[in-house]
Amino acid sequence: MSCQTNGLLHIWGKSLRSKTALLRYGSLLILFSYIGMAIFAGALSPHDPLQVDVANRLQPASTEFLLGTDSLGRCVLSRLLHGARNSLLSAAVVLLTTVSVGTGVGLFAGFFGGRCDYLVQRLLEGVMAFPGLILALAIAGVLGPGLENAVLALCLVHWVGYARIVRNMTLSLRERTYVQASRIAGASSLDLLRRHILPEVAPAVLVVATLDYGRIIISIAGLSFLGLGAQPPAPEWGAMLSEGKAYMQVAPQLILWPGAMIAGIVLALQLLSETWSQRQ
Repeated sequence: MSCQTNGLLHIWGKSLRSKTALLRYGSLLILFSYIGMAIFAGALSPHDPLQVDVANRLQPASTEFLLGTDSLGRCVLSRLLHGARNSLLSAAVVLLTTVSVGTGVGLFAGFFGGRCDYLVQRLLEGVMAFPGLILALAIAGVLGPGLENAVLALCLVHWVGYARIVRNMTLSLRERTYVQASRIAGASSLDLLRRHILPEVAPAVLVVATLDYGRIIISIAGLSFLGLGAQPPAPEWGAMLSEGKAYMQVAPQLILWPGAMIAGIVLALQLLSETWSQRQ
């Protein structure tokens, strides 16, 4: 009976690992497809995404316009492809900036402690006292509409999450025996951070960043939808949703396709983050 139970557990574990690997590779395939669309948008687009053709406005899908046209006769497919470039690139800038700043601040505060840690804690508490998206809306509103200002607003808000995570981990890691032994052996603070602390922190930051990338894409789309992000006629998924909402009943594809693009990459990043977290 015990042998049968062990055999069933082995089969179940092997099946679970194969499903996890399938989800991981499937998510990576979707993610790389989006990246490919963003990089080769110019070559893949059948039409100029900014070309206005009022005579062909609100056309359904056809051989000439595979996903139809918008209210100004612009090719929806071409705008989606170029919108991928704007959406993914701006979200990548926010992610790289916030991960770099947040990780650096968290390492510094957690490792050195004292007054530095106290000041960082008060700063983090002040920023986190407000809902992130609401604070980003307020900052973007003060800076003025524009994709660059939306990116800056999100950078000023998102870094605190990484700083808090890294600080808490560093406070624990700096007390480890091997870290203390290296310190006694004469290793500098920079060496301790680079060789012992950062390699332990990096996997957790990677998992959080993978999931956060999807949230940032949604945030940028939300700011553009509200008129604080990308401005017409620039193609961007949130801006396309905003432009298409007035034509939901006569041309539902104007909001279905941008929404599907956002949902697709966010779902892929969610699954990828879950599979990576299971490997920790």
